[in-house]
Amino acid sequence: MATDLTLAHRFAHSLALSLMVPVTVFRSEAGYGVVTSDEFEGDPASVITEFDPYEG
Repeated sequence: MATDLTLAHRFAHSLALSLMVPVTVFRSEAGYGVVTSDEFEGDPASVITEFDPYEG
């Protein structure tokens, strides 16, 4: 978990481009998390953004 949203966004963007899969940034009680979108099972209201490497 990251406590800095900018750091979480950078990591998510890098991960999405490396894996070539959509990645979700979400907020939890512990901070910000990054996970591949197909594995995200949390509350949709906690999603901050999604990075899709196929969208320009």
